[in-house]
Amino acid sequence: MTSSEIRQSFLDFFKSKEHRIVQSASVIPHGDPTLLFTNAGMNQFKDVFLGSGKRDYSRAADTQKCIRVSGKHNDLEEVGFDTYHHTFFEMLGNWSFGDYYKAEAIEWAWELMTEVWKLDKNRLYATVYRTDDEAYKLWKRFLPESKILRFDEKDNFWEMGETGPCGPCSEIHYDRTPDMSGVKLVNAGTPDVIEIWNLVFIQYNRKQGGTLEDLKAKHVDTGMGFERICAVIQGKSSNYDTDVFMPLINEIEKLSGKKYSTELKNPDDVAMRVIADHIRTLSFAIADGAMPSNEGRGYVLRRILRRASRFSKNIGIKEPVLYKLVPVLVEIMKDVFPELTSHQSIIERVIKAEEESFLQTLERGLEIFEDIKNRLVQTNKNLISGADAFQLYDTFGFPIDLTELLARENNLTIDKAGFDEKLEEQRERSRNARKTLTKDVEIHDIKAKSVFIGYDELSSEAKVLYVNGNQIILDRTPFYAESGGQISDTGTITLGGQKYNVIDVRKYGNAIVHICDTEVESLIGEIALAEVEIDRRRNIMRNHSATHLLHEALRQVLGEHVKQAGSLVAPDYLRFDFNHFEKVNDDDLKKIESVVNEKIFQNIDVRTDVLPIEEAKKTPGIKMFFGDKYGDIVRVVKMDESFSQEFCGGTHVKNTSEIGFFKIISESSIAAGVRRIEAITGKSIEEFINNTQEKISGKQSEIEQLQVQIKQLEKEVSSYKMGDIKTQMQEWLKQAKIINGIRIVSQKVESDDLEQLRQIGENLRDELGKQGIGLIASILNEKVQLVCVVTDDLMKKYPAGKIAGEAAKQIGGAGGGKPHLATAGGKDISKLPDLLNNFESMIEKFIS
Repeated sequence: MTSSEIRQSFLDFFKSKEHRIVQSASVIPHGDPTLLFTNAGMNQFKDVFLGSGKRDYSRAADTQKCIRVSGKHNDLEEVGFDTYHHTFFEMLGNWSFGDYYKAEAIEWAWELMTEVWKLDKNRLYATVYRTDDEAYKLWKRFLPESKILRFDEKDNFWEMGETGPCGPCSEIHYDRTPDMSGVKLVNAGTPDVIEIWNLVFIQYNRKQGGTLEDLKAKHVDTGMGFERICAVIQGKSSNYDTDVFMPLINEIEKLSGKKYSTELKNPDDVAMRVIADHIRTLSFAIADGAMPSNEGRGYVLRRILRRASRFSKNIGIKEPVLYKLVPVLVEIMKDVFPELTSHQSIIERVIKAEEESFLQTLERGLEIFEDIKNRLVQTNKNLISGADAFQLYDTFGFPIDLTELLARENNLTIDKAGFDEKLEEQRERSRNARKTLTKDVEIHDIKAKSVFIGYDELSSEAKVLYVNGNQIILDRTPFYAESGGQISDTGTITLGGQKYNVIDVRKYGNAIVHICDTEVESLIGEIALAEVEIDRRRNIMRNHSATHLLHEALRQVLGEHVKQAGSLVAPDYLRFDFNHFEKVNDDDLKKIESVVNEKIFQNIDVRTDVLPIEEAKKTPGIKMFFGDKYGDIVRVVKMDESFSQEFCGGTHVKNTSEIGFFKIISESSIAAGVRRIEAITGKSIEEFINNTQEKISGKQSEIEQLQVQIKQLEKEVSSYKMGDIKTQMQEWLKQAKIINGIRIVSQKVESDDLEQLRQIGENLRDELGKQGIGLIASILNEKVQLVCVVTDDLMKKYPAGKIAGEAAKQIGGAGGGKPHLATAGGKDISKLPDLLNNFESMIEKFIS
């Protein structure tokens, strides 16, 4: 069996036993601060075991992505040096929440292993907790007593923590010894007799003081190492020899020119196993939203990447190589974990940038380590001082565990306490430095020139031209420096293995100066990775483009005398000052809002022309922003040429629909004849609604008026969502498959209720025009709701009601409706991805 077949057979088996097949949780355990990474299948059901949550099913099964590189579950040092430990692995599991218990769990485990997978019964052992007579008797139905072994708490009693749910467990071990003589090797930590499945019986609650009490409901929590069972079924002595890893190892062979021999202690084989393992951890973590950094889980990823990078050097690879393995991994895992495909580009870019950064200092760091080692040899010592280990960390970016690995390979040890002391001293210096950092820019005797690339790119590699304390200049940068009312970007610059937070950006002559929150290591000439804080920049772009629309709306409503007198474009709001002789009344403010929002909802493309200033000035209706200095060549930003054209060096959205929605929150006087409007767009409106609701509770007399305002805002936010979805529809149509001239669209969307989903369907039908069929799905009240639409020219031949009814069958439901639009529903949310993916095939059958 292939690994894919093994995984699917596990899920199919438990589906036949009435288990809900659930999706793997993210490897980033959102909402659980006790974990850096998801390290077991039970993590996503922790609330059920603790009694604080529940599910609408009592039986479940899945394959869970797990990472174990920290805390008590830390397998990092064994990875590559043995055949069965991994930093990333899949855990196959089945659960009972107060439903079945020991008898069924043991019986089904035996049935799957011996009847479905045909494992040799003579090679199986079961272990039970020393006092668990119930499990012992149940195993006697399948195994002789000589193969049922009792162990104590260390091996056969599971606990979530010092207090809380716990219980005995029963492990299943597989004997690989030639003569099946491995009974004494059970739980001995050897691949010759290896644990493949752990059945945990949660029946107690551990109270303060250590006493146990029976739980009202008893649960089953099982976990099977996917890579281990693949090795057993495929007859391999090593997990790395299975089809889970061999495509990666084969690619490493091609990239390195080395041959994998499957020998346990062969240094080249160790390196290939480490690399194959680590690329999986990095890719899945990045796909789920983690990024290498100097703190928390980000630092763990950086350690893993640098460890893998160092092993790649061991097999003769001197340039970035890890990122080249990502396409191979995606090909292996894409069917069961599609997030790898959707995030492949960012995974490759992040890993490549990290590799390049580390490789710049790796060679020199290894030379320093050799010097340290030689000094110790000459003095007959074997302890690397904390100061030397810290130098490798601080100057060359060597995580302490990488230095420990080098020491281990050379029969040396490290003064870890001394290292920790040096690390704390550095942190104290950094804390003191932050107190005295300056934003004042004073550059002397430097002719640095920076190229701004932030109109098109939000991250880029760049060469370091200048460093002074906490200030750094790059030859090219995506960071926008405050100008024309738009505030500076923030983000990070990664240099020499260290990530610096950029808190301000200033122009200085032809240079763009990045101001960081700590001193920057002076690595002039080295390559840095500059990354703008994306969400913040996008919010700024929304507000900046809205400012242009506001400027013209003011002129249309109040008169052409209106001129800009100043502005501020921030991520959370915009401010626009203009000359006007009186207070702007409420009716006019509503008209101004309406004009702006009308342009937002028209989905107007935002165009930028770069041309000589004299030519630009001749453009009818052109406006110049207050405070900007213009050169011979200028940028003209256009939003519907008959509406808004302005000189502007700032950053903008690509289409007005990206602004979302525009709301004026205040109008005031700031000087004689000068008025100020403050407004918000997009997500800031949600916060405005929340603040408005808080005011309601404290002002009884205003309740009625404010509730009307909230309802109106909710309608407007709904319109904003509809406008956003309408923009997305253009991409849907571009990607639509065409069968016999008919465009087929199937998409999942977020909607508030069925009525809004119908409206989305109507909009899609309008966008399709002719020769089109669409299916829109949304999760409402833990059920799938479907809307099927068919264009007028097809609805008699392919009525929407018939299509919707057929689609609903695939999610355990039913539905119907009119020929042009029909609705349907179903309870099986897990089948929705399959329905959307296979909708084109379903329509193809209708057509044929």
